[in-house]
Amino acid sequence: ARRGLQSSFKPASVMAKGPRKHMKRITAPKRWYLGKLGGVWAPKPSNGPHAPRESLPLSILLRNKLKYALNYKEVQLITMQRLIKVDHKVRTDVNWPCGFMDIVQIEKTKENFRLLFDTKGRFAIH
Repeated sequence: ARRGLQSSFKPASVMAKGPRKHMKRITAPKRWYLGKLGGVWAPKPSNGPHAPRESLPLSILLRNKLKYALNYKEVQLITMQRLIKVDHKVRTDVNWPCGFMDIVQIEKTKENFRLLFDTKGRFAIH
């Protein structure tokens, strides 16, 4: 018996249960436009009204697209202050899936954004 094969085997009692809670940046949908060299992990969208592949997590929307935060921690602080509404409802979940035709409102700046697709299938914020 070779040692390499034995060490990679895990009994059923040790393996993880339930859905995966993480997503690697490389496997994230291309329409999110995350750079390959920006880190290893990407935020995985929570369960919600939109499919994970056809939605954009609120954290990526606020940080990468709208530039309201510099990092994930700042996005958490913004959402926990209850300043963000998605479809006229306050959302404190950082990974809430924002999808096609959703309206994102920012209370302090009184700005409204609608998520649409451009001609190439990318998310465009109108």
